[in-house]
Amino acid sequence: MPDKTLRALILGDVVGQAGCRALFLLLAGLVKEHGADLVVVNGENAASGFGILPEMVEKFFTAGVHVITSGNHIWQQKEVIPLLDQEDRLLRPLNYPKGVPGHGSCIVEIRGTKVAVVNLQGRVRMNNILCPFLIGKEAARKLEKETKLILVDFHAEDPEEKEALGMYLDGEVSAVFGTHTHVQTADERILKRGTAYITDIGMIGTDGSVIGFKSAIALERSLTQLPIKMEAEDGPAVIHGILVTLDVSSGKALSIERIRTASPI
Repeated sequence: MPDKTLRALILGDVVGQAGCRALFLLLAGLVKEHGADLVVVNGENAASGFGILPEMVEKFFTAGVHVITSGNHIWQQKEVIPLLDQEDRLLRPLNYPKGVPGHGSCIVEIRGTKVAVVNLQGRVRMNNILCPFLIGKEAARKLEKETKLILVDFHAEDPEEKEALGMYLDGEVSAVFGTHTHVQTADERILKRGTAYITDIGMIGTDGSVIGFKSAIALERSLTQLPIKMEAEDGPAVIHGILVTLDVSSGKALSIERIRTASPI
């Protein structure tokens, strides 16, 4: 890369058929439009809103995705669990206990430049797994021996926890971006020591839905407080995400901007 920069297009969370359809239809155009070198997509809601299937993983990679991150729903499609051990670029959160299938980080090479991607999961109002702060710091210090370009998907519920992790890893990783809530936040910025940060990148899901799911069911859940299972909404989707420009030599972020693109179908 002659200009010594790398542009990472980071999208998510893909919700159901609508989200997959939008990703496959629009990704190539987005890569060209933004001059993206690397594509990272959170795919944990691709299979009808809950998990991802092996055939979907293959389609994501064929469409141009380099790394698939995930979160708490990755375990809901049993067929994909063997693939978690076999495919390094399909991540589950790193801070699950030892012995759990899969990988929580990977390194990909983009035109001669190594880039690390780390997947972490929060603990506030989620499963009380291992500490994402300590595990994240340990991973960053291990990975920096191979590359200064480290991207962290923090799949978490709580904005305070997300911001705190961003501050904790500032200067040690290139970017910390939140996933899981499906609502894109407007707080994108570069922190004091050069780490790009946003609380949530948003979703690839149906516009007019409730976080990508059927609004009628969401309303019934809220009004009755019954544990009714959500169902992914279908229809024209919106792609949300970020574009981060990174300095290859230092690993620091030069810019971060939000992406929002509507699909026609």
